[in-house]
Formats: sequence, structure tokens, C-alpha cells
Amino acid sequence: MPHDPQLAQRMREALQSRAGVVEKKMFGGYCWMLHGHMLCGVEVGRFMFRVGKEQEAAALSRPGASVMDITGKPMKGFVWVDAGETVGDGLDTWIEMAARYVGGLPSK
Repeated sequence: MPHDPQLAQRMREALQSRAGVVEKKMFGGYCWMLHGHMLCGVEVGRFMFRVGKEQEAAALSRPGASVMDITGKPMKGFVWVDAGETVGDGLDTWIEMAARYVGGLPSK
């Protein structure tokens, strides 16, 4: 997954004070893990968030969100979000949504 260095830096800054988050190089890009589970990532021009199946419909109804599909098969519980829709508090809102789901998973 190619990544955008500026978006990666925005994500680092947004997550720097959150306990339990670790940055990991994956798929040719960067992902962030919360207690061992994938939380979010970056690609060129967009972010990826793991929101879980229960929040997926609500997430997809938000501006700039789309189904995550890398291999031709949608990844349930994951969404892409256009970077332009994360200005201001937008990025923090998406991080919170993902953290609600991932934070409820048992630690690895």
C-alpha cells in the first residue's frame, strides 16, 4: 500500500498522545496498531480506519468514506476516508470511531 508522507505525519501527530498505539510498517506503507490490533493507516490521498462491522454503515454514510477494497473483495469493518474530509477535527473524529471498535478487542 503506497503511502503519503504528509498524511503519515498528520496521523503520527494525531496519535502521539494515545496510549497503546504503535506504528508499524506494513504493505509498503504505515499502519498504527492499538494493543496489537490494526487501528488505522495511510495511503496516497486517503486514510484507512478499522471501524468494525457494527459501525461500518454509519462510517460509510459520512462524507469521503468508501468501502476498503484492495484485492477485489471488500474488507468488512474497514473504510477508506479521503484526506480532504479529515481537516480540522475530522481526523480525530475518525480515530475515535476506530478506537471505539479496536479498543474493545482483547489485547494481543
